[in-house]
Amino acid sequence: MKKTFYELLLTPSSEYSDFIDFIFALGFEGLEEKDGNIIIRSEDSLDLTLFALEEYAKKLSLHVGKNITLKTNLSVKENENWIQKYKDSVHPIDVGRFYIRPDWEKPDSSKIDIIINPALAFGSGHHESTYGCILQLQKHVKKNDTFLDVGCGSGILSIVGAKLGAIVDICDTDELAISSAKENFSLNRENIENSWVGSVQLSNKTYDVVVANIIADILIMLANDLIKKVKKDGYLILSGILDKYIDKVEKKFSVLKTVEKYKKNEWFTLVLQRQ
Repeated sequence: MKKTFYELLLTPSSEYSDFIDFIFALGFEGLEEKDGNIIIRSEDSLDLTLFALEEYAKKLSLHVGKNITLKTNLSVKENENWIQKYKDSVHPIDVGRFYIRPDWEKPDSSKIDIIINPALAFGSGHHESTYGCILQLQKHVKKNDTFLDVGCGSGILSIVGAKLGAIVDICDTDELAISSAKENFSLNRENIENSWVGSVQLSNKTYDVVVANIIADILIMLANDLIKKVKKDGYLILSGILDKYIDKVEKKFSVLKTVEKYKKNEWFTLVLQRQ
């Protein structure tokens, strides 16, 4: 553990949910929202993150046709108290048959146990889109299904697939995500069939279940490739979709049958089937 960490405080003048969406796309899930402010913390420098957010504010201003200001404050703080405070704030969650916890919490013997340590993770089940995916996977994944997790992050969704008996492949454009997912698979005593740094296009297989918990714009961009990877009668589960983008995503994937449309707060999870 490093002696200090970086804290970036952001206050957008408008389009708050778009900034949250963009921050998740950058790989952060351990953020804090307080009084209209967004707080990002990391042991690594946040200079590039700050630059990316400032550039995003400029492009978003052009897109929505109004000036969006972004107040920012980047500071360096002592690490020890924050680490303990963060651990104290992370609690286990129940998602259907699963009990998802950090390794410092005890398991629930009545549930399927999954260990995800949030400090190492891109996803821990607490975000609405991850929660929605885990619920839907329990309905549609069967033993020995072939399974692909696109943009796997921490690997939480593919670990759920493995716990349900699926044969799992994972991919992510971030090498750190693949490394984190492999650590979490080992922690949960599950196996990965194949993994690669890159996106869905690099697979030459089709799958019974494909899951992609990514922001709406990326889902739309990958639509044709995602559809091609789903077997006949197989399922494509999409999440990370803010309610204002749901119609746009549904239209792009309209060649597939909509099986379920789950919403938690402002986030949608779609279950689609190839017929």
